[in-house]
Formats: sequence, C-alpha cells, structure tokens
Amino acid sequence: MTKPKILAFAGSTREASYNKLLVKIAAAGARNAGAEVTEVDLRDFPMPLFDQDLEEKEGMPETARQFQDLIRSHQGFLIASPEYNSSITAVLKNAIDWASRPDPGEPILAMFSGKVAGIMSASPGGLGGLRGLASLREMLANMNILVIPEQKAIPQAFQAFNDDGNLSDEKDQEAIANIGASVATVVAKLHS
Repeated sequence: MTKPKILAFAGSTREASYNKLLVKIAAAGARNAGAEVTEVDLRDFPMPLFDQDLEEKEGMPETARQFQDLIRSHQGFLIASPEYNSSITAVLKNAIDWASRPDPGEPILAMFSGKVAGIMSASPGGLGGLRGLASLREMLANMNILVIPEQKAIPQAFQAFNDDGNLSDEKDQEAIANIGASVATVVAKLHS
C-alpha cells in the first residue's frame, strides 16, 4: 500500500503566523500516522485576485498552476485557517478559487472531489477562529471534499505556543496532532 499523500498549508502569508505553527503540528501527526506530507507556504505562490477575464487573456498564472498541481497530486489536506471578519482569509479563498479552475474537458472541481481535509485555526481572539472554520468547512464540503468531524480552534494564540512552536497545553497539542493522524487514517482507508 502506498502512503497517503497530504498537503498541509495555512491560510496566512504572515511570517510569524500562528496558523503556520499549528499546521506543522498537524503535519507531524499525519507523518506519525504513516502519511507523506508536503508542507507549503502560500507566500511562495503569489497569485493575482481571481479574474476570469485575466484567465481568458493570459491563462492561469504559473503560481496558481503550481498550487493546483499540488492539490491534484495529494489525496488529503491539512488547512490552518485564520479568521478575518468571521470568515476565511482572502489569500486562502483566492488560492482555492484559482486551484478549482478545470482544465479543458475536465469536470468542475475534479481536482478536489473525493479528497479528505482536516481543519484548524488559531487566533488572538477568544473564539480561536471558530467562525472562520464554519465558513471553511461549508466551502470545502460544497466542493465534494470530506471534511473530518474533528476540528480545533486555539484562542489567545499569542500565549498558546511555546518557544519551540508547540502548544503549551498538552491536550491542545494532542488534538491538533490527532487531526493530522485522522486525515492520514481516512485517506489510507479510502485508498486501500
């Protein structure tokens, strides 16, 4: 049996992003469960705002194509999503919008359909980004992605992490690692 292939990324481009730290913990959990995990930073894939006129005139931007290729080549996703104004970030939505563009003759959302996702968030606020996770879950489910039931929002993120990038609360650390492990397990079962 081949290892489950999981793509892990945060919906933030900020260098010191709490969500980048969070998704690393989930990625480690997926690796410990036997998955092959590719961690990427959306900062490395700058894309213009999605514009169908731009796409028709110039084609898909190269960075959008690279990100789409990563989406296509992985069976599962770990996404740590900051909450902006009770929803997901513009950079995350834009990356997903570009990646969802089908090639000629390809069914819409084929690159996402039937894949598995685990979602989490960290926020300085008291809800930890929970409202943004509701938006993300709804969007991914509507794209025919199986979003595992487990999710975790980490409030007061500015004091939640140790200097080594792990969560100071052991139960929170375990919950985030378990999200990664769960995605790896579900992907493995679906592709066995």
